[in-house]
Amino acid sequence: MSMAKSTASYGNDSIRQLKDEERVRLRPAVIFGSDGLDGCSHAAFEILSNAVDEARQGFGNLITLTAFADGSIQVEDHGRGCPLDWNPKEKRFNWELVFCELYAGGKYNNNQGGDYDFSLGTNGLGSCATQYASEYMDVTVWRDNTKYQLHFKKGKVVGAKKKALQSEPSGEPGRTGTTIKWRPDLEVFTSIDIPDEWYRETMRRQAVVNANVTFRLRIEGVDGFTEEDFCYPKGIEDYVLEKVGTEYLTEPIFIQADRRGRDRDDLPDYNVKITACLCFSRSFQMQEYYHNSSWLENGGSPEKAARSALTSAIDAYIKAQGKYNKNESAIKWQDVQDCLVLVTNCFSTQTSYENQTKKAINNKFIQQAMTAFFKERLETYLIENKPAADKILEQVLINKRSRENAEKTRQSIKTNLQQKTDMANRVQKFIDCRSKDKERREIYIVEGDSAAGAIRTSRDAEFQGVMPVRGKILNCLKEDYPRIFKSDIIMDLLRVLGCGVEVNDKRMKNLGTFDLANLNWSKVIICTDADVDGYHIRTLILTMLYRLVPTLINEGFVYIAESPLYEINCKEKTYFAYTELEKNGILKEIGDQKCSINRSKGLGENDPDMMWLTTMNPETRRLIKVEPESVEKMQAMFDLLLGNDDEGRKKHIAEHGGEYLDQLDLQ
Repeated sequence: MSMAKSTASYGNDSIRQLKDEERVRLRPAVIFGSDGLDGCSHAAFEILSNAVDEARQGFGNLITLTAFADGSIQVEDHGRGCPLDWNPKEKRFNWELVFCELYAGGKYNNNQGGDYDFSLGTNGLGSCATQYASEYMDVTVWRDNTKYQLHFKKGKVVGAKKKALQSEPSGEPGRTGTTIKWRPDLEVFTSIDIPDEWYRETMRRQAVVNANVTFRLRIEGVDGFTEEDFCYPKGIEDYVLEKVGTEYLTEPIFIQADRRGRDRDDLPDYNVKITACLCFSRSFQMQEYYHNSSWLENGGSPEKAARSALTSAIDAYIKAQGKYNKNESAIKWQDVQDCLVLVTNCFSTQTSYENQTKKAINNKFIQQAMTAFFKERLETYLIENKPAADKILEQVLINKRSRENAEKTRQSIKTNLQQKTDMANRVQKFIDCRSKDKERREIYIVEGDSAAGAIRTSRDAEFQGVMPVRGKILNCLKEDYPRIFKSDIIMDLLRVLGCGVEVNDKRMKNLGTFDLANLNWSKVIICTDADVDGYHIRTLILTMLYRLVPTLINEGFVYIAESPLYEINCKEKTYFAYTELEKNGILKEIGDQKCSINRSKGLGENDPDMMWLTTMNPETRRLIKVEPESVEKMQAMFDLLLGNDDEGRKKHIAEHGGEYLDQLDLQ
């Protein structure tokens, strides 16, 4: 098919230049990384970062961010106040440069002893770009005992340029600071509903890396404003202790250093300040990297430095102690990472961010300086603190050997599940159906061969398959993955289902075999005897499905086939009762007529007509859809009743056991 040609001519007048606010309003993603909620959030961070830079220089120790119900945002600081008046050098008002000119600002000379030692702002883009992307922006500045005010609308200043800046005596001698209120424009961003949690997380992170500065968050709701303060007097030291609590293997240590160097021989030197806090833990791991107050979500140079230095130092210590087995491979970063709690907070007068969103840096010298410093300090620590060093060594080796065992298991499972041979031929005693229509096919999971035989003769072979389970399977909430996947019964069930497994283990995260589209059945029906053993087997099968394929439960593919408790024969009519209450109701309906009441036999002893009528026929059977009220409640109840919380289970039975006495089978 040929593409239609445009009738418009493409000539010299086809090329145009975006000017002023158009550069941001028409292409916001170039500056903010996105025209969606992420971009809108980053615009808010740009204004906040200017307040942070002032506080870090020692001007003000309180920054207030207010999120209004209509989507407007306000940032207030107590810094020196942004200069707005006439700039004789540039022959323009400073407010024009700051709020209406991209690549204009006061942070270009940090490396030459400018007004900021270290700053989050570097490019002179943030204030102007955010103003351009706003529906409105109101700026109020206090400095030199004067109060200045500016108003913008959709990227343009309100009023004549020469009269736009309003000034008056502040009436508050000595007050300094900047307050900016704006509303992101829905003509620029696809969404401006920044979540409250983003504000909390951002303010908390800034408090972590700006010690002793209070970050106050005010959020407007239905009942007015809520207010929350974030402050860490010792910065990252307090933060690490807050996160790890007392669950540390080694006590947190704080290290710092100042370095000076260059990224290339022909480039100027710049200053780097390195601070870090780290410890090791058996139960918690976290690595966070910050640079000039920006959280490096994608890492970059600091992450590479930590990876190289810490792995190398611990590997060297393990070799020196002779703790590697013969021909054993060396540790990897993942083995260290799994027990490492590390927060770095570094600053530099020259920073090379990957882009304006500042989620990673790639300075060569910063990486080299941090690598050398981390390696030197950790090597010294391991020598001077042998008890702690031995704990680290032991835990890292445990992580390594667990990872390698998990990888072997993962490969074995992957190979096993991905076999392409015919399912009916490779799963013993599985009885398939004729239909290949997945929307119609049903699989009955039954207990034992006798039940399988009875159901086989009762079923509709066109769309109903049968999979017998031999005895009671493992309690999958009490066993580890290697043992679970050595069970032939469980592996056969997984092959019959066909959708793979969902493994919630970080060491086996690449198993990658689960795909709901590969499920071979529209219904997975658990069918067991209506007695204690049958209920137990049913519970264990449900537990297996919950642990290995929880999506089948969440998406409503799992059912329980109800088996009648009683068969009541009266003259030529037969009734089936599934509960004591139903039995009593039937007897009341029959009245004084002579009848026989028989406790239902096991599935394997029922005749085919009865099985078809009560258990297999879609028109007359009773199926209970296993559908959790909520995923969280389901997880909590499975873990309580079938997990390793013995004390919790005893307490639950003691408190609630009496509620189920009428359901006990005491015959």
